[in-house]
Amino acid sequence: MCGIVGILGREPVAGQLVDALKRLEYRGYDSAGVATLENGGTLTRRRAEGKLSALEGRLEREPLQGSVGIGHTRWATHGKPTENNAHPHATDKVAVVHNGIIENFRELREELIREGATFGSETDTEVVVHLVSRELKRGQSPVDAVAATLGQLRGAFALAFLFAGETDLMIGARRGSPLAIGYGEGRMYLGSDAIALAPFTDRVSYLDDGDWVVLTHDSVAVRDADGKAVERPVIKTAASAALIDKGNHKHFMAKEIHEQPEVVGHTLAHYIDMAEEKIDLPHALPFDFKNLKRVSLSACGTAYYAGLVGKYWFERFARLPVEIDVASEFRYRDVPLDPGNLAVFVSQSGETADTLASLRYAKEHQQHVLSVVNVPTSTIARESDVVMPTLAGPEIGVASTKAFTCQLAVLACLAIAAGRARGTLSREDERILVRALIETPRHMSEALAIEPQVEQLAHTLAKCKDALYLGRGTSFPIALEGALKLKEISYIHAEGYAAGELKHGPIALIDETVPVVVIAPYDQGFEKTKSNLQDMVELSRRAYRPAAVFEKTVSNMQEVAARGGQIILISDPKGVAEGATESLVTLTMPEMPLSVTPLVYAIPIQLIAYHTAAVMGTDVDQPRNLAKSVTVE
Repeated sequence: MCGIVGILGREPVAGQLVDALKRLEYRGYDSAGVATLENGGTLTRRRAEGKLSALEGRLEREPLQGSVGIGHTRWATHGKPTENNAHPHATDKVAVVHNGIIENFRELREELIREGATFGSETDTEVVVHLVSRELKRGQSPVDAVAATLGQLRGAFALAFLFAGETDLMIGARRGSPLAIGYGEGRMYLGSDAIALAPFTDRVSYLDDGDWVVLTHDSVAVRDADGKAVERPVIKTAASAALIDKGNHKHFMAKEIHEQPEVVGHTLAHYIDMAEEKIDLPHALPFDFKNLKRVSLSACGTAYYAGLVGKYWFERFARLPVEIDVASEFRYRDVPLDPGNLAVFVSQSGETADTLASLRYAKEHQQHVLSVVNVPTSTIARESDVVMPTLAGPEIGVASTKAFTCQLAVLACLAIAAGRARGTLSREDERILVRALIETPRHMSEALAIEPQVEQLAHTLAKCKDALYLGRGTSFPIALEGALKLKEISYIHAEGYAAGELKHGPIALIDETVPVVVIAPYDQGFEKTKSNLQDMVELSRRAYRPAAVFEKTVSNMQEVAARGGQIILISDPKGVAEGATESLVTLTMPEMPLSVTPLVYAIPIQLIAYHTAAVMGTDVDQPRNLAKSVTVE
């Protein structure tokens, strides 16, 4: 996760910027840089590949004296981790630091090149610099130039702008990725989180999604996505006392739910060539997908449900059979494994005892071992042949949220890579699927907008003793995960079922006291929607032929309604319209290709569990009897 720092100061700020960036090192990075306004307003930069020590060395050799500046630690997304690709990016008029993904940078770059712009990097960020510069050349003020530019950008991102000659101005913007404002005496600050700002101030406000802010040394003017002036509360933060801070959230779990557009974007960027719209795995694999006969997949808890979604993807995209077990069963049932196949293990901590034992069993039976972990120095990672890291950052809440969606992101990339290697996906198929993944952080950010509706719903759910979750296809594992989340943190009994199993027993439980959460993205008639979904329709016919199951799920909903069950339907606008029934509530997700719905639909089921538990007053971050990492049987 890239880190952003900005300082409107009264004394030279280069050293302060570097110190603040050091507090963001936990987010991960591979290059760093700062820019300040020197000699009355000249933009000057210093950048370096590698760790912050390299940037510090450069600043010792070539000091910066400006009292206004921005800094950045970069995790490479578009382009390699070189000095040219390091932030800040700049023209003679403006400098920018950026966290996130500009989805439409290719179209913008081509347009700018036709107009004569010269690019010096491979990054998506540089289009932002040239767009703002173009508006400034047209006579726009810096504030109006940023406003015009933000309207042209698509994606999930945070930005900080510095302008030549403007020594009393800094602008920040947030869409998906977090950004905080720090308040000082005659000084103002921007940062990716309160940790970076802790040495300077304990008074912080957080931009809401879609906000942008105009800072001077003595003023803060926040505007929302519609350009209206708004105020965001200033709070006292304890970030100086700990490495990780809750920000403006009551619980770490809430913070981590909201971090998902950012961390999923970074995870995807680690495995995708954004410019070419193709999978680009960071390491050569010691096996060939074409030679595999079977994949064995194993994990525990939430990671197991990520693996269940991965099973659907591997079998659809790569036509590769997958057997999946909870690790506590895999290790004991004496699984016959033919040498030379692939065993995949998923674990947030990389220390899960049953998963580790299963990994060692697979190695004994001459499997290629690949792990998907959030801690690349963990035991599971060290004992694997291939490590596919998730870049979720520290996850404090015991109930996994962002680690789960990052696991899904990695498994999706791996399944698409397998499909290309096995010839079951064409280059065009890959392009369509990868484009859908690139757009996912934006869809996740849009999905978070339902939170006020979920918060109201939670007051009803908190009175229930039981709940059911239903889904088909890849929504079935999301239903299982939703039920697990509700059990984990609210202690309400909940079960997840494949919707087709309703009549085989669970329907007996339904009465007017049992809410039924139905996860049902619409899977027909996309021809009438936007063009990228038309692509997905054609791809679904060619590449993985998923059955249309929405109508069948609606039939199950009607069976629930006929028995007085209270339905909570999670779908897109078409699904909500087609599935209209006597529902307790409908939660509307944005339209998106079916291949990425598990990542986005994870958000409402997390929010349902979180807000229900918060209403009930349970210990959301540390629920009873549970531990973050299960290192014993």
